[in-house]
Amino acid sequence: MAYASGKFAKALCDRCAFEYKLHQLKTEWNGLKVCPQCYEPKHPQLEPLTATADPEALYEPRPNNDVEVGEGYVVVIYNSLTRSNSMDPNILGSNFSLSQIDSNLGSVTISVDGSAAPTPSPTPAPTPSPSITTYTVTVASYYGSNYFYIDGSRAPTLSLTEGQTYKFDQSDSSNSNHPLRFSTTANGTHGGGSEYTTGVTTSGTPGSSGAYTQIEVASGAPTLYYYCTNHSGMGGQINT
Repeated sequence: MAYASGKFAKALCDRCAFEYKLHQLKTEWNGLKVCPQCYEPKHPQLEPLTATADPEALYEPRPNNDVEVGEGYVVVIYNSLTRSNSMDPNILGSNFSLSQIDSNLGSVTISVDGSAAPTPSPTPAPTPSPSITTYTVTVASYYGSNYFYIDGSRAPTLSLTEGQTYKFDQSDSSNSNHPLRFSTTANGTHGGGSEYTTGVTTSGTPGSSGAYTQIEVASGAPTLYYYCTNHSGMGGQINT
């Protein structure tokens, strides 16, 4: 089908609604036709790259299932001696025990005098060290307004666990001039609230390498909100 050239055709920008020549409008990734001032390229985080996982299983493996003979060593524990002469072949009494030391089984004690061997005490499991959950923070424009993107999601509602530590990494250059902080009031200081500082530590300048805001969620912590100290309407809610 043939179309007119539209040399003198007028059109309205789908975002600002101002009139432009039709050929001046540009088509965005979301299908909108907008003027050059409103045009926004698609943010790279909306199409994250997915790496193909390397296969881990082997085809028809041949594991070594043989039980090696002679591993470990034997410790002889003498409970009593009937002779004082260490050169006497009859120096051993009637009751003694053997402890088989094995790297896989641990210590197994065998008693020869008929008495029950003591049960070895289990080794207590080590206490795991508390982990830190890291969120990657970036800033991007959405319909003309800036928002915090947490792990690629625009201003999502987060759920944090009391007693756990969470790091909001602001190393990405898009965070420049957008310090992330917490408040018990929606939109923080822009909503008439104040900054929440319990368990909160900060480091570096947002937008530079190593910059972050970190929070160890206190027991009984209230519902919180993350926000930008310099700009209104960028953050979201945190449920604890």
